Amino acid sequence: MATPTPLLKDELDIVIPTIRNLDFLEMWRPFFQSYHLIIVQDGDPSKTIHVPEGFDYELYNRNDINRILGPKASCISFKDSACRCFGYMVSKKKYIYTIDDDCFVAKDPSGKDINALEQHIKNLLCPSTPHFFNTLYDPYREGADFVRGYPFSMREGAATAVSHGLWLNIPDYDAPTQLVKPRERNTRYVDAVMTIPKGTLFPMCGMNLAFNRELIGPAMYFGLMGDGQPIGRYDDMWAGWCTKVICDHLGLGIKTGLPYIWHSKASNPFVNLKKEYKGIYWQEEIIPFFQAVTLPKECTTVQQCYIELAKQVKEKLSNIDPYFTKLAEAMATWIEAWDELNPTGENLAKLSISNDKAK
Repeated sequence: MATPTPLLKDELDIVIPTIRNLDFLEMWRPFFQSYHLIIVQDGDPSKTIHVPEGFDYELYNRNDINRILGPKASCISFKDSACRCFGYMVSKKKYIYTIDDDCFVAKDPSGKDINALEQHIKNLLCPSTPHFFNTLYDPYREGADFVRGYPFSMREGAATAVSHGLWLNIPDYDAPTQLVKPRERNTRYVDAVMTIPKGTLFPMCGMNLAFNRELIGPAMYFGLMGDGQPIGRYDDMWAGWCTKVICDHLGLGIKTGLPYIWHSKASNPFVNLKKEYKGIYWQEEIIPFFQAVTLPKECTTVQQCYIELAKQVKEKLSNIDPYFTKLAEAMATWIEAWDELNPTGENLAKLSISNDKAK
Protein backbone atom coordinates (compact mmCIF):
# COMPACT_ATOMS: atom_id res chain seq x y z
CA MET A 1 0.00 0.00 0.00
CA ALA A 2 1.39 3.44 -0.97
CA THR A 3 2.18 5.83 1.86
CA PRO A 4 -0.18 8.84 1.71
CA THR A 5 1.48 12.13 0.73
CA PRO A 6 2.17 14.20 3.86
CA LEU A 7 -0.11 17.23 4.15
CA LEU A 8 1.36 20.58 3.03
CA LYS A 9 4.76 18.96 2.44
CA ASP A 10 6.05 21.90 0.38
CA GLU A 11 4.26 24.61 2.37
CA LEU A 12 5.48 23.97 5.91
CA ASP A 13 8.78 24.29 7.79
CA ILE A 14 9.53 22.65 11.14
CA VAL A 15 11.52 24.99 13.42
CA ILE A 16 13.56 23.47 16.26
CA PRO A 17 15.67 25.46 18.77
CA THR A 18 18.42 23.37 20.38
CA ILE A 19 21.75 23.22 22.20
CA ARG A 20 22.24 19.46 21.74
CA ASN A 21 22.33 16.60 19.23
CA LEU A 22 18.93 16.04 17.68
CA ASP A 23 18.60 12.30 18.33
CA PHE A 24 14.97 12.89 19.30
CA LEU A 25 14.21 13.22 15.57
CA GLU A 26 14.56 9.44 15.16
CA MET A 27 11.27 8.98 16.95
CA TRP A 28 9.62 11.62 14.75
CA ARG A 29 11.10 10.27 11.50
CA PRO A 30 7.84 8.74 10.15
CA PHE A 31 6.10 12.11 10.57
CA PHE A 32 8.86 14.69 9.93
CA GLN A 33 11.14 13.16 7.29
CA SER A 34 9.15 14.54 4.33
CA TYR A 35 9.38 18.11 5.64
CA HIS A 36 12.09 20.77 5.64
CA LEU A 37 13.61 21.53 9.08
CA ILE A 38 15.05 24.84 10.24
CA ILE A 39 17.31 24.24 13.24
CA VAL A 40 18.33 27.24 15.34
CA GLN A 41 21.38 26.34 17.39
CA ASP A 42 21.58 28.27 20.64
CA GLY A 43 24.66 28.82 22.80
CA ASP A 44 28.20 28.15 21.64
CA PRO A 45 28.33 28.41 17.80
CA SER A 46 31.57 26.43 17.63
CA LYS A 47 29.84 23.33 18.98
CA THR A 48 28.85 20.80 16.30
CA ILE A 49 25.31 19.49 16.54
CA HIS A 50 24.52 16.06 15.12
CA VAL A 51 21.37 15.70 13.04
CA PRO A 52 20.31 12.14 12.11
CA GLU A 53 20.81 11.07 8.49
CA GLY A 54 18.03 11.49 5.98
CA PHE A 55 16.49 14.78 7.15
CA ASP A 56 16.32 17.82 4.90
CA TYR A 57 17.45 20.73 7.06
CA GLU A 58 19.27 24.03 7.35
CA LEU A 59 21.05 24.94 10.57
CA TYR A 60 21.73 28.44 11.85
CA ASN A 61 23.95 29.33 14.81
CA ARG A 62 24.68 32.68 16.44
CA ASN A 63 27.33 33.54 13.87
CA ASP A 64 24.78 33.03 11.09
CA ILE A 65 22.20 35.18 12.88
CA ASN A 66 24.75 38.00 13.26
CA ARG A 67 25.81 37.67 9.63
CA ILE A 68 22.27 37.67 8.23
CA LEU A 69 20.75 40.37 10.45
CA GLY A 70 23.80 42.54 11.19
CA PRO A 71 23.03 45.09 13.96
CA LYS A 72 19.40 43.93 13.98
CA ALA A 73 20.57 40.56 15.40
CA SER A 74 20.25 42.27 18.80
CA CYS A 75 16.51 41.46 18.71
CA ILE A 76 17.16 37.68 18.72
CA SER A 77 17.59 36.19 22.20
CA PHE A 78 20.75 34.31 23.15
CA LYS A 79 20.89 31.32 25.53
CA ASP A 80 17.12 30.97 25.50
CA SER A 81 14.72 28.95 23.35
CA ALA A 82 13.30 32.32 22.20
CA CYS A 83 16.01 32.16 19.53
CA ARG A 84 13.59 29.90 17.62
CA CYS A 85 11.78 32.93 16.19
CA PHE A 86 14.77 33.55 13.93
CA GLY A 87 13.65 30.38 12.15
CA TYR A 88 10.20 31.90 11.54
CA MET A 89 11.85 34.93 9.99
CA VAL A 90 14.10 33.06 7.54
CA SER A 91 11.45 30.54 6.51
CA LYS A 92 9.80 31.08 3.15
CA LYS A 93 6.88 28.72 3.77
CA LYS A 94 3.25 29.50 4.52
CA TYR A 95 3.08 27.41 7.71
CA ILE A 96 5.39 26.77 10.66
CA TYR A 97 5.43 23.97 13.22
CA THR A 98 7.79 24.41 16.15
CA ILE A 99 8.72 21.75 18.68
CA ASP A 100 11.24 21.41 21.52
CA ASP A 101 13.93 18.73 21.46
CA ASP A 102 12.65 17.09 24.68
CA CYS A 103 9.26 16.35 23.11
CA PHE A 104 8.48 12.88 21.83
CA VAL A 105 5.65 11.10 20.05
CA ALA A 106 2.70 10.56 22.40
CA LYS A 107 0.16 7.77 22.17
CA ASP A 108 -3.60 8.20 22.10
CA PRO A 109 -5.78 6.16 24.52
CA SER A 110 -5.91 3.28 22.00
CA GLY A 111 -2.09 3.05 22.03
CA LYS A 112 -1.62 4.50 18.54
CA ASP A 113 1.20 6.98 17.87
CA ILE A 114 -0.11 10.54 17.52
CA ASN A 115 0.88 12.35 14.36
CA ALA A 116 0.99 15.79 16.01
CA LEU A 117 1.94 17.59 12.83
CA GLU A 118 -1.00 16.22 10.88
CA GLN A 119 -3.45 17.32 13.59
CA HIS A 120 -1.94 20.82 13.71
CA ILE A 121 -2.36 21.10 9.94
CA LYS A 122 -6.00 20.02 10.21
CA ASN A 123 -6.53 22.69 12.89
CA LEU A 124 -4.94 25.40 10.74
CA LEU A 125 -6.87 24.43 7.60
CA CYS A 126 -10.19 24.55 9.45
CA PRO A 127 -11.97 27.78 10.48
CA SER A 128 -12.12 29.00 14.11
CA THR A 129 -15.09 30.39 16.05
CA PRO A 130 -13.66 33.26 18.17
CA HIS A 131 -16.84 35.37 18.09
CA PHE A 132 -19.35 32.86 19.49
CA PHE A 133 -18.54 29.81 21.59
CA ASN A 134 -19.78 26.42 20.36
CA THR A 135 -20.43 24.18 23.39
CA LEU A 136 -19.57 21.08 21.33
CA TYR A 137 -16.02 22.44 20.91
CA ASP A 138 -14.83 22.43 17.30
CA PRO A 139 -17.98 22.36 15.12
CA TYR A 140 -15.99 21.63 11.94
CA ARG A 141 -14.68 18.33 13.24
CA GLU A 142 -16.12 15.08 11.89
CA GLY A 143 -19.07 14.00 14.00
CA ALA A 144 -19.67 17.50 15.39
CA ASP A 145 -21.67 20.53 14.29
CA PHE A 146 -23.00 23.86 15.49
CA VAL A 147 -25.41 23.53 18.37
CA ARG A 148 -28.94 24.88 18.49
CA GLY A 149 -28.91 28.65 18.98
CA TYR A 150 -25.63 29.24 17.14
CA PRO A 151 -26.23 32.12 14.70
CA PHE A 152 -26.21 30.96 11.09
CA SER A 153 -24.51 34.19 10.02
CA MET A 154 -21.47 33.22 12.10
CA ARG A 155 -21.12 29.61 11.01
CA GLU A 156 -18.57 30.40 8.33
CA GLY A 157 -16.10 31.12 11.14
CA ALA A 158 -12.78 32.95 10.95
CA ALA A 159 -9.42 31.96 9.47
CA THR A 160 -7.25 30.03 11.95
CA ALA A 161 -3.90 31.71 12.56
CA VAL A 162 -2.54 29.54 15.41
CA SER A 163 -2.87 25.91 16.53
CA HIS A 164 -1.73 25.46 20.14
CA GLY A 165 -1.04 21.84 21.07
CA LEU A 166 -0.75 20.26 24.53
CA TRP A 167 1.49 17.79 26.35
CA LEU A 168 1.23 14.49 28.21
CA ASN A 169 3.62 13.57 31.05
CA ILE A 170 5.45 16.73 32.22
CA PRO A 171 2.98 19.66 32.39
CA ASP A 172 4.03 23.17 31.36
CA TYR A 173 4.16 24.62 34.87
CA ASP A 174 5.91 27.67 36.28
CA ALA A 175 8.65 27.20 38.88
CA PRO A 176 6.51 27.71 42.05
CA THR A 177 4.00 25.10 40.83
CA GLN A 178 6.85 22.73 39.86
CA LEU A 179 8.27 23.07 43.37
CA VAL A 180 4.91 22.37 45.03
CA LYS A 181 4.03 19.47 42.68
CA PRO A 182 7.35 17.89 41.68
CA ARG A 183 5.84 14.50 40.87
CA GLU A 184 2.70 15.62 39.10
CA ARG A 185 2.23 14.25 35.59
CA ASN A 186 -0.47 14.96 33.05
CA THR A 187 -2.12 11.66 32.11
CA ARG A 188 -5.43 13.11 30.92
CA TYR A 189 -5.98 12.89 27.18
CA VAL A 190 -8.88 15.16 26.28
CA ASP A 191 -10.09 14.49 22.76
CA ALA A 192 -11.07 18.08 21.97
CA VAL A 193 -10.06 21.21 20.09
CA MET A 194 -11.60 24.57 20.93
CA THR A 195 -11.28 28.15 19.77
CA ILE A 196 -10.07 30.65 22.38
CA PRO A 197 -12.83 33.31 22.50
CA LYS A 198 -12.24 36.86 21.33
CA GLY A 199 -11.14 39.10 24.21
CA THR A 200 -9.63 36.21 26.18
CA LEU A 201 -5.88 35.90 26.68
CA PHE A 202 -4.09 32.57 27.14
CA PRO A 203 -0.62 31.35 28.18
CA MET A 204 0.91 30.16 24.90
CA CYS A 205 3.49 27.38 25.08
CA GLY A 206 6.03 27.16 22.26
CA MET A 207 7.00 23.52 22.59
CA ASN A 208 4.16 22.12 20.43
CA LEU A 209 2.86 24.97 18.32
CA ALA A 210 1.88 25.63 14.70
CA PHE A 211 0.81 28.78 12.93
CA ASN A 212 -0.01 30.29 9.57
CA ARG A 213 3.11 32.34 8.92
CA GLU A 214 1.44 34.37 6.17
CA LEU A 215 -1.45 35.35 8.44
CA ILE A 216 0.35 36.05 11.73
CA GLY A 217 4.12 35.44 11.34
CA PRO A 218 5.37 38.97 12.20
CA ALA A 219 3.57 38.84 15.57
CA MET A 220 5.33 35.61 16.56
CA TYR A 221 8.28 37.40 18.16
CA PHE A 222 9.46 35.57 21.26
CA GLY A 223 10.86 38.72 22.86
CA LEU A 224 14.20 39.47 24.50
CA MET A 225 15.00 36.69 26.96
CA GLY A 226 17.95 34.77 28.35
CA ASP A 227 21.53 36.03 28.31
CA GLY A 228 21.83 39.67 29.35
CA GLN A 229 18.10 40.01 30.09
CA PRO A 230 16.40 40.11 33.50
CA ILE A 231 13.84 37.46 32.55
CA GLY A 232 13.49 34.09 30.86
CA ARG A 233 10.76 31.51 30.15
CA TYR A 234 8.24 34.21 29.19
CA ASP A 235 9.18 34.22 25.50
CA ASP A 236 6.31 32.12 24.16
CA MET A 237 3.82 33.74 26.53
CA TRP A 238 4.82 37.23 25.38
CA ALA A 239 4.36 36.12 21.77
CA GLY A 240 1.01 34.60 22.71
CA TRP A 241 -0.33 37.77 24.35
CA CYS A 242 0.77 39.96 21.41
CA THR A 243 -0.56 37.48 18.88
CA LYS A 244 -3.94 37.10 20.58
CA VAL A 245 -4.52 40.87 20.76
CA ILE A 246 -3.63 41.18 17.06
CA CYS A 247 -5.75 38.16 16.04
CA ASP A 248 -8.72 39.66 17.90
CA HIS A 249 -8.19 42.98 16.12
CA LEU A 250 -7.83 41.41 12.66
CA GLY A 251 -10.64 38.87 13.11
CA LEU A 252 -8.44 35.76 13.16
CA GLY A 253 -8.80 32.65 15.34
CA ILE A 254 -6.58 30.60 17.66
CA LYS A 255 -7.29 26.95 18.49
CA THR A 256 -6.04 24.95 21.48
CA GLY A 257 -6.28 21.29 22.47
CA LEU A 258 -5.22 18.42 20.22
CA PRO A 259 -2.57 17.37 19.33
CA TYR A 260 -0.64 16.04 22.31
CA ILE A 261 3.09 15.37 22.40
CA TRP A 262 5.01 13.52 25.17
CA HIS A 263 7.04 16.06 27.15
CA SER A 264 9.89 13.98 28.52
CA LYS A 265 12.00 16.23 30.70
CA ALA A 266 11.14 18.62 33.51
CA SER A 267 13.49 21.59 33.66
CA ASN A 268 15.09 22.43 37.02
CA PRO A 269 12.53 24.39 39.10
CA PHE A 270 15.25 26.33 40.97
CA VAL A 271 16.90 27.43 37.72
CA ASN A 272 13.44 28.25 36.37
CA LEU A 273 12.59 30.33 39.43
CA LYS A 274 15.69 32.44 38.89
CA LYS A 275 14.62 33.07 35.28
CA GLU A 276 10.95 33.62 36.04
CA TYR A 277 10.75 35.45 39.32
CA LYS A 278 10.55 38.97 37.85
CA GLY A 279 7.99 37.79 35.32
CA ILE A 280 5.84 36.34 38.11
CA TYR A 281 5.58 39.86 39.57
CA TRP A 282 5.45 41.69 36.26
CA GLN A 283 2.70 39.54 34.74
CA GLU A 284 0.23 40.97 37.28
CA GLU A 285 0.61 44.31 35.46
CA ILE A 286 1.35 42.98 31.97
CA ILE A 287 -1.90 40.99 31.75
CA PRO A 288 -4.18 43.98 32.55
CA PHE A 289 -2.23 45.95 29.93
CA PHE A 290 -2.98 43.36 27.23
CA GLN A 291 -6.59 43.02 28.42
CA ALA A 292 -7.11 46.77 28.00
CA VAL A 293 -5.04 47.39 24.87
CA THR A 294 -6.85 48.57 21.76
CA LEU A 295 -5.42 48.94 18.26
CA PRO A 296 -6.61 51.70 15.91
CA LYS A 297 -8.71 50.64 12.93
CA GLU A 298 -6.00 52.10 10.65
CA CYS A 299 -3.83 49.11 11.66
CA THR A 300 -4.80 46.60 8.97
CA THR A 301 -1.63 44.50 8.72
CA VAL A 302 0.13 42.41 11.35
CA GLN A 303 3.22 44.64 11.04
CA GLN A 304 1.20 47.84 11.63
CA CYS A 305 -0.51 46.24 14.63
CA TYR A 306 2.79 45.06 16.05
CA ILE A 307 4.52 48.44 15.71
CA GLU A 308 1.53 50.08 17.43
CA LEU A 309 1.72 47.46 20.19
CA ALA A 310 5.45 48.17 20.61
CA LYS A 311 4.66 51.89 21.08
CA GLN A 312 2.06 51.12 23.73
CA VAL A 313 4.43 48.70 25.52
CA LYS A 314 6.99 51.52 25.72
CA GLU A 315 4.43 54.07 26.91
CA LYS A 316 2.58 51.93 29.44
CA LEU A 317 4.96 49.23 30.70
CA SER A 318 8.31 51.07 30.90
CA ASN A 319 7.34 52.40 34.34
CA ILE A 320 7.50 48.77 35.62
CA ASP A 321 11.13 48.33 34.56
CA PRO A 322 13.53 49.83 31.98
CA TYR A 323 13.57 46.35 30.40
CA PHE A 324 10.24 47.14 28.72
CA THR A 325 11.74 50.13 26.89
CA LYS A 326 14.42 47.78 25.57
CA LEU A 327 11.81 45.15 24.69
CA ALA A 328 9.63 47.69 22.82
CA GLU A 329 12.67 48.79 20.79
CA ALA A 330 13.51 45.15 20.04
CA MET A 331 9.90 44.60 18.88
CA ALA A 332 10.31 47.43 16.35
CA THR A 333 13.71 46.06 15.26
CA TRP A 334 12.17 42.62 14.80
CA ILE A 335 9.59 44.03 12.35
CA GLU A 336 12.30 45.91 10.43
CA ALA A 337 14.35 42.70 10.17
CA TRP A 338 11.26 40.67 9.20
CA ASP A 339 10.40 43.10 6.40
CA GLU A 340 13.98 43.08 5.12
CA LEU A 341 14.02 39.28 4.88
CA ASN A 342 10.40 39.04 3.69
CA PRO A 343 9.87 41.93 1.29
CA THR A 344 6.35 42.22 -0.14
CA GLY A 345 4.50 44.93 -2.03
CA GLU A 346 5.44 48.33 -0.64
CA ASN A 347 8.50 46.91 1.14
CA LEU A 348 9.70 45.38 -2.14
CA ALA A 349 9.44 48.80 -3.83
CA LYS A 350 11.39 50.44 -0.99
CA LEU A 351 14.02 47.74 -1.23
CA SER A 352 14.50 48.16 -4.99
CA ILE A 353 14.79 51.97 -4.55
CA SER A 354 17.46 51.54 -1.85
CA ASN A 355 19.28 48.96 -4.02
CA ASP A 356 19.23 51.37 -6.96
CA LYS A 357 20.71 54.09 -4.73
CA ALA A 358 23.39 51.68 -3.56
CA LYS A 359 24.43 51.08 -7.18
